[in-house]
Amino acid sequence: MDWNRVEGNWKQFKGNVKEKWGKLTDDDLNGIEGRRDQLEGKLQERYGYAKDQVRKDVDDWFSTLK
Repeated sequence: MDWNRVEGNWKQFKGNVKEKWGKLTDDDLNGIEGRRDQLEGKLQERYGYAKDQVRKDVDDWFSTLK
C-alpha cells in the first residue's frame, strides 16, 4: 500500500488515526485530509514530538495498515 491510498480513503482511516493519537481533534483530522506532512505537523504540535520521532510513529502506524 502507498500513502496515496490513505489520502484517497481518508474518511475510513480517520477513526484509526483518532484511536492511535487521541489528542488530535476532529477539526485536525478534517484539515489533514490524508496528507502525511499535515499529519506529522499536527502530531508534533499536539504531542511535542521531534520530527524524526513523528516520522517513525507514522511509519509504524502505516505498516500496520498493510
